[in-house]
Amino acid sequence: MDLQVVTVEVQDTVAVVTMDNPPVNAQDRRFHEDMMQAFDALSDRDDTRCIVLTGAGKHSSAGAEIKQRASREWEPGELWQHSRRTRECFHAIVECRKPVVAALHGATLGAGLALAASSDILVCAENTTMGLPEIDVGLLGGGRHAMRLFGHSKTRRLMFTGQRLSGAELYRLGVVEACVPPEGLMDAALEIARSIAASRRSRCTALTRSGGSERIPEGNWPSPPASSSAAALTSADGQLSPIAALNISWLSWTLSGGIEEPKRFF
Repeated sequence: MDLQVVTVEVQDTVAVVTMDNPPVNAQDRRFHEDMMQAFDALSDRDDTRCIVLTGAGKHSSAGAEIKQRASREWEPGELWQHSRRTRECFHAIVECRKPVVAALHGATLGAGLALAASSDILVCAENTTMGLPEIDVGLLGGGRHAMRLFGHSKTRRLMFTGQRLSGAELYRLGVVEACVPPEGLMDAALEIARSIAASRRSRCTALTRSGGSERIPEGNWPSPPASSSAAALTSADGQLSPIAALNISWLSWTLSGGIEEPKRFF
């Protein structure tokens, strides 16, 4: 891979993707393209079962590269293309066929928060600061990503005030799995990643949000117990919707349907 501001290392089926765009891992066009290339490639690699995402230096990512944007004159259509690339950078993580553990430290702001929210599992260092500073710099964005991490009120307070949350507060709110000293961050993230990599079976890819390559053909889907279907029919007076909901729950429970298959019911 021709990567300039992102590095990828794979060892024992765990990949470490490191954002390396000093000094604060700001996100520009090169950053977006490298991230898309790295995660798309790891989705297809057979030697990788789990990914740890982290940032080089003192910060995970302080967000978008606003210095370049402030002095730039956009040509017609360029801003739309920039926004599209930004979204696809996040989508490359969301759609990755391998679980992603984000190891956060230092500034995790704006688009940096979006990278975290696009990951599957979060751990952070005690020096982590997370927030949406857009209101203070004349930009708008990040709210939808923040809603995946925070509730209604906290998301709006972050957006309306630019409030920043410490690593300890993120742990208290249940946003991260662990808050550890900075020197123990990668050990904590790698412990989770190795556990996932060791426990994954041939059908576990169905857990990822894109469904994975081991999706079970529709005709081979397991069926819920007949007793459960009968009980649902009895209580639902013959309506079909409760049966569909039961089937969806059963697919999720048996890990054979992932996310994509239940979508067909809607």
